[in-house]
Amino acid sequence: MDPSLLVKKVQPSQPQIPYQATHTFDEFPICDGLKQNIRARGYTIPTPIQDQAIGYLLAGRDVVGIANTGTGKTAAFLIPLIQKIYLDRSKKALIVAPTRELAIQILEETRVFTRGLGITSLLCIGGVGMYPQIAGLGRNPDIVVGTPGRLKDLNNQGKLHFSLYTSIVLDEVDRMLDMGFIQDIRFIIDKLPRVRQSLFFSATIPPKVESVMQVFLHDPVTISVKLQEAPVNVDQDVIKLNGRVKIEVLHDLLIAEGVKKVLVFGRTKWGLEKLAKELTLRGFTLAALHGNKNQNQRQRALDQFRKNRVSILLATDIASRGLDIADVTHVINYDLPETYNDYIHRIGRTGRANNKGIALTFVD
Repeated sequence: MDPSLLVKKVQPSQPQIPYQATHTFDEFPICDGLKQNIRARGYTIPTPIQDQAIGYLLAGRDVVGIANTGTGKTAAFLIPLIQKIYLDRSKKALIVAPTRELAIQILEETRVFTRGLGITSLLCIGGVGMYPQIAGLGRNPDIVVGTPGRLKDLNNQGKLHFSLYTSIVLDEVDRMLDMGFIQDIRFIIDKLPRVRQSLFFSATIPPKVESVMQVFLHDPVTISVKLQEAPVNVDQDVIKLNGRVKIEVLHDLLIAEGVKKVLVFGRTKWGLEKLAKELTLRGFTLAALHGNKNQNQRQRALDQFRKNRVSILLATDIASRGLDIADVTHVINYDLPETYNDYIHRIGRTGRANNKGIALTFVD
């Protein structure tokens, strides 16, 4: 990777004309209980994708949302789906996400927005026992959120019937295809009812994503609120090792002034586990998130970092997409990412909500 791509200073912000929403949440034709839950969530003015998509979704249209993480797309699809189910309890929604962490995040949002409405939801992901999920499906939930592999397994066992779902969301489709889920996605699409409402969200639309869109959607409305590729509020720089021991350089960074909440990215789970042990021996309190952790361990690591019980999270790229963690001051690329696209997703974990962030990348 060209190191010059990893160096960019935050420019003095130019005055930007703020987005003028054409709706308020109160103006949407949704029930009072849902409006109350939206207010309780702290939402006042719709984000661009919420403002532009909710009306079409309430009208039953298929929608393609070209949007990054952090644009409010989860609420953009949840609010209309919840309203639809509230009005007709025979309706059901299936939401498919690429990673367990993103699926958990969507389920948590679902439960906030459905509070007091009598609408039930269930999480179906790998890495945890299948039997509680089978029992949950037996209770006929209104909304199922899951990852492709586990959803397919439950269908193959006759416990989950895709033909029952009148609304389906494919979230972060480009990421799902990058992770090798294209056959699972096609399997699910083939078993959906012909008459359905289909919602499709992706940050990019390369040809392989377009091929899925064509079989999945009917006369869709396309809404693009994609942000610029690189986060504007992130200072990017490289740390040249020049023969220095890598962990010593990292140690010095982690104890530097102003380094408060840090995501350290490594390429392999084995390398990351070794790094976690070495840093722990040096007295750092941290959590680690990678594929060798079971789902409970992964969720515990995220919770500890989110709630500031630890200030350092070591992660493979499993954590670089779809996760919204507040107040990350620094992203450190201990190992170079595989691609520039992965780099953009990694550094997007900092500099959020108008805060300034710093991204540092080790190079030899």
